[in-house]
Amino acid sequence: MTMAAEFGPALLLLAVAAAWVSLVYGWSLLVRQAPGVVSVEPFLSGTPPVQHAVSRYHVRWYTITMVFLAFDMEMVFMYPWAVVVAQIGPKAVIEMFGFLAVLLVGVVYAWREGAFRWT
Repeated sequence: MTMAAEFGPALLLLAVAAAWVSLVYGWSLLVRQAPGVVSVEPFLSGTPPVQHAVSRYHVRWYTITMVFLAFDMEMVFMYPWAVVVAQIGPKAVIEMFGFLAVLLVGVVYAWREGAFRWT
């Protein structure tokens, strides 16, 4: 097998990617607008903003986000489990209850730390 036949698809992909990047960059140079002050102020649902768009979030939102991500991952793992639980049997049920127990421990910890208090 020759080297060109071996690396042909990879080189073709590299050439297509380089052409695409060049096309996008060239297009951006063609449609670039003159720098200037934006005359329109952003708005939130029709009302003027009361704070800057890059303002900081309260630290409470990070714990809520982590709890949300934990339950989001729970759904990601529960769907394939529900598809194969009948084939695997009781072992799959025990493993899922173990997984849910770990999530429950995380929720209890967040609750004890006050992550769900809004005042």
